[in-house]
Amino acid sequence: MAKRIEKANLPQKPCRTCGRPFTWRKKWARVWDEVKFCSERCRREGKA
Repeated sequence: MAKRIEKANLPQKPCRTCGRPFTWRKKWARVWDEVKFCSERCRREGKA
């Protein structure tokens, strides 16, 4: 069986646009170092 990671122990980063912390998601597993924004909205506003 795979080792489970508790939600409280997932890595976090601050969003570059709003500064709020966001938590690791499984779909970001391969690109976690490249993720900079917490949402699509912050990504769009960050480029402006």
